[in-house]
Amino acid sequence: MKKSLYFIVLFAGFSVLFSSCMDDLDTRPLDGRELTAADVFDDPASYQQFLAKIYAGLSVTGQQGPHGSPDLAGIDEGFSQYLRAMFHHQVLSTDEAVIGWADQTLLDFVHQDWTSTDVFVAAFYYRIFYQIALANEFLRETTDVQLDRRGVTGQLRTDIQGYRLEARFLRALSYWHALDVFGNVPFITENDPMGGGFLPPRIQRADLFNFIESELKDLYPNMAAPRSPGFYGRADRGAAWMLLAKLYLNAEVYIGQPRYTEVIAYTTNIINAGYSLVPTFRHLFNADNHLSMQEIIFTVPFDGVNTNTWGGTTFIILGGTGGTMNPLASGIESGWGGLRTTRNIYDLFTPTDGRRLFHTDGQTLDIVELTNFNHGYASNKFTNIRRDGTPGSRLSHVDTDFPMFRLADVYLMYAEAVLRGGTGGSMPQAITYVNLVRRRAFGGTAGDVTAINLDFILNERARELFWEGHRRTDLIRFGRFAGPNPYVWPWKGNSQNGVAVDARFNLFPIPAADLAANPNLVQNPGY
Repeated sequence: MKKSLYFIVLFAGFSVLFSSCMDDLDTRPLDGRELTAADVFDDPASYQQFLAKIYAGLSVTGQQGPHGSPDLAGIDEGFSQYLRAMFHHQVLSTDEAVIGWADQTLLDFVHQDWTSTDVFVAAFYYRIFYQIALANEFLRETTDVQLDRRGVTGQLRTDIQGYRLEARFLRALSYWHALDVFGNVPFITENDPMGGGFLPPRIQRADLFNFIESELKDLYPNMAAPRSPGFYGRADRGAAWMLLAKLYLNAEVYIGQPRYTEVIAYTTNIINAGYSLVPTFRHLFNADNHLSMQEIIFTVPFDGVNTNTWGGTTFIILGGTGGTMNPLASGIESGWGGLRTTRNIYDLFTPTDGRRLFHTDGQTLDIVELTNFNHGYASNKFTNIRRDGTPGSRLSHVDTDFPMFRLADVYLMYAEAVLRGGTGGSMPQAITYVNLVRRRAFGGTAGDVTAINLDFILNERARELFWEGHRRTDLIRFGRFAGPNPYVWPWKGNSQNGVAVDARFNLFPIPAADLAANPNLVQNPGY
């Protein structure tokens, strides 16, 4: 089931280049052949294949993998993978992780000292807009006018209407990442000209918020019901509700207005849709975690044989394995010795918390040398081991899917929204949901709490969602990421013990080359 969509890849020559592209990190057509849309869509299967290419953009990096014919040029192909780039921005920039590699400007993420010429910042920026360009092109080619012209009728036409909803969701997802990470960004839809001399206008953060909100509210009523059979790895109504809840949870950051009542409404929709927690926490992060679909709302599938990439969960697992760790115990042949965590995160866990999944043998808790893998505790939360203890299908690339959205996060979002004054929920229900999460972690009621506050929620989110790509957004929402605040962690500000950094780092910069190419854009303050 996890392979049913992802491994159909469209090798067609659509031009998805958009005008404001930097010279040394450019997008590439999907193939070198010069084909028109009419040529491609003569084959009815191409509609599903094109949608598969949009989905696959979250997991793979080009047409071959792990390298060769990449979507983005000008950077090592593994570094350009969507989730790996997201990890750099959302995890590596926080107290959750340090890295032992000094590739180009990679350590600037640990130091919170990046600039507008950073190639890794540009990689995520252009990966996001590559995805948006793909979705726009699919929507251009599947209008009623185009389908009428091609004589598309019957079940295929009905299927295409559903595909359009999924493409719009995927575009909204990437625009949310752009909103969250970069703020005011270029904006283009299927209604805008393609290529040529068109320069996308800059959209204000509040207007982009409104666009994402209106898109999701318009499309979710017609999407597949939550947990529909055959939709693993694809977006259904639950995924749209989750993205709306994420948008509303951070509305005070994005638009300066609280929208916590809406968080409660949409998290309640998800909770009532039949999801349930997987009994064993580790089963969410292993080689057959597609069996955990009762909790996972939206996932990015990987397969050791068919999605060969040096990004995604392969990067997380191989990058986090080194020192005295036994690679085979994680279902891999060797590790890269890079990723560890900080004392700040490790100290949040009590010894009886089942989420305390760290390798400490041969490691020091304090990090004196960033490039020394033995400094800082390693994590073995993600593995390429199946539930039965056997390794995944391949030792060099992993089968482990990446759970982008899941129910435990929903429970914690509901509780935070209640604490922040949202209506439609209750404190007793919030505590009940929190204790459901903690009972799994502690194997019973030993971890139950009778009262919660916002500091507790921030820490509980760190324990539950470690390395899942939420920490930067959480710290910004709590006012604890950048700026004159008292929260520091090792190597923040390029200091071993950590120092406060300028508030400009709450947003990443628009890449300087895109500013030079598109006069409609304006750099974020301070860069």
